[in-house]
This record gives sequence, structure tokens and C-alpha cells, in this order.
Amino acid sequence: MTTSVARAARRNRWAVPALVLALVAVPFVLGTFEVSLATTALIFAVLAMSLDLLVGYTGLVSLGHAAFFGFGGYVAAYTAIHLTGNLLVVLPVVAAGTALLAVVLGFLALRTTGVYFLMLTLAFGQMLFGLAVKWTPVTGGSDGLAGVPAPFVGIGPMSYAFTGRVRFYYLVVVAVLALGWFLIRVVGSPFGHALVGIKDNEERLASLGYDTWRYKMAAYVLAGVVAGVVGALFVFFNRHAAPENLFWVVSGEVLLMVIIGGAGTMYGPALGAVLVRLFESYVSSYTDRWQTLLGLLFVAFVLFAPGGIVGVIRRRRNRGRAPG
Repeated sequence: MTTSVARAARRNRWAVPALVLALVAVPFVLGTFEVSLATTALIFAVLAMSLDLLVGYTGLVSLGHAAFFGFGGYVAAYTAIHLTGNLLVVLPVVAAGTALLAVVLGFLALRTTGVYFLMLTLAFGQMLFGLAVKWTPVTGGSDGLAGVPAPFVGIGPMSYAFTGRVRFYYLVVVAVLALGWFLIRVVGSPFGHALVGIKDNEERLASLGYDTWRYKMAAYVLAGVVAGVVGALFVFFNRHAAPENLFWVVSGEVLLMVIIGGAGTMYGPALGAVLVRLFESYVSSYTDRWQTLLGLLFVAFVLFAPGGIVGVIRRRRNRGRAPG
């Protein structure tokens, strides 16, 4: 037992430096297209991790998570176009805006559970999508907000602009590592353990004196803020805020990433996001029926690997440790 624990500790000790080294090396070993693909994959990896905070840890299956992703993008685009592209201003504004939106939506949605919660979150996301399409003076209508300037940090001659794919890629790497670390710390804290207790048996936790509604609201707001921040990064990457980022298809895709990767593991949804983005990018270049193939991949995971990618990895490890 002691030997296995020591081995696990050594693996975890080297896992993070190896990941950081691999991310830093991407622009040196891959081309421009691959760097752009890695950037979007990392953004969606954190988006999937934020949804996992709800689905895998709190037991709240949401089909409207794109509402925060798209809303954060619009707030970032509007702020950058009309005020400043300074990330020291934009990101706090995005975080505050998505937090407020999450409080309003959560106040209504968290009064329900199960399929009713899922349908309400779907409805809220579609309402925001419709608003983005119709509110042309603010959102640009169906065309969205184009011409978003490159983000920067600093003031005047001391500022540093994230122009070019490589510079922006490294900005995303820093943001992803920071947000991923934050989410992992959250689920490993007493607060995160309380969320798991809510998922397992909310009535029992409430009988112990926990205000479960407040815990769920806090998780909903945290997940929404993280989704809004990466939504801002996605808009800065594309230099365009589109209403499609609010659409339910994005929410469904991110939920797919969580399930394929392994809900309730945090790093599993990140792997699922990378797999789905790579699948979309490369398979779609060979066939127009890539969505059908993605659906078949999802069905295969549900039937044969319900624990997702992480579940498969764990089974292989346990099989290797079993006595011969």
C-alpha cells in the first residue's frame, strides 16, 4: 500500500511540470493551424471543467452553460470596442457581469431539480440567444460584434499587446493553468466536499444543518464566472462575438465533453474537450457527416465506457495492479 501511494505521489509530482512543458513547447513543434487548434481546445477544456463543477460534483445537469460563455464574450467585446481592451479592466467586468447573470438565473433555476432544472437552463440560454440576435444596436444582431481589438495589459508605453497567434496562445495557457488550478482547489476544499454531499444525498446534508441552496447557488455562480472568462478569451481569439456562442448546441457539446471525459473528475472533462475538438477539426476535413460520427462516439462511451476516458484509464491501472 505504501509503495503504491508513493508511486502515485511521484506521478502527480511530475504530471504538472510535464503538462506545462508540453504546453510551452506547442508553438515550437507545431504549425500555425495546430497552435490555433490547441488554443481553442484549451479554452473549451476549462469550459468543460466549469460545467463539471455543476454536473459531476453538484449533480446539476445544465443545458444552458453556453449562456455564460456567450454572455462573457459579448461583455468583453463591447468593453473592448467602446472602452478598452486592457485585460485588467475587461476580465473583472466580465467576471462581475457573468456573476450577476448567474445570480439572477440561479435564483430561478435552482428552485427546481432534475429535468426541470435542465429545461429551465436550456430556456434561459435560448432566451439570451434570441436577445443577442434581436438587440442589434448592442449585440450587432445575427452578425455579432466584429472588429474586437487585440487585448493587452499595462498602460501606455508600458503595455503589452497579445497580437499574433503565439502570443495569444501563451496568454490562454496562463489563464487555463490558473483557472484549472482554481477549480481543482475548489473541488478539493470543504466547499467541494459539501457539493459532493449535495449530489449524493441533499436531504441528509440539509438535516446536518447545511444550507444546500446557498451551496448550489455558489457553485452555479462560480461555474458561470469561469465560463464567462473563457468566453471572453474565445472572443478575443476570434476577434468576433457571435450569437452562436449562446446557442444550445454549444451547451450540448460541452456536456458531451464532460461525459466523454468522465464527470466528477475535473481533468477528465478537459481530456474530453481536447478529444472532441480534435475530432471535430480533423474528421470534418474528411467527411461532412462528422456530427454523426461524433454521436456514435458518444454512444460508444455511454455503452462501453460510462466512466468516460478517466474510467477507462482507471480500469487499465487497476487491471495492471491486480495480482497475476
